[in-house]
Amino acid sequence: QVQLVESGGGSVQAGGSLRLSCAASGATDSRSVMAWFRQTPGKQRDGVAAIDGDGFTAYADSVKGRFTISKDNAKNILYLQMNNLKPEDTAMYYCASALSSRLGNSLLLRRGSYNYWGQGTQVTVS
Repeated sequence: QVQLVESGGGSVQAGGSLRLSCAASGATDSRSVMAWFRQTPGKQRDGVAAIDGDGFTAYADSVKGRFTISKDNAKNILYLQMNNLKPEDTAMYYCASALSSRLGNSLLLRRGSYNYWGQGTQVTVS
């Protein structure tokens, strides 16, 4: 089992920045594909950004150029740097980990590709 714990959420004004962190523990594999998803009440959980075992990254169109996903393999921590935040970025953000070190490009931002999930951290942009 893999445990994921997110942190770094909060309230920020439009145009501001936040950095989310996700600490992984348990039966972790530093090469596992990991990702960030977000969800607002009543809507589905959508993929925001993903990174695979080779460092390949993928982003949702809505965050390209503003968000950056990265990973510290030595510390088993996943990050999401979010710049130029907009009110529509308001959501609960979840960290996810897959069993694979590689996924097809079309699968990187799909919820069903991931096996482990954190409890989420709230981001509110006003």
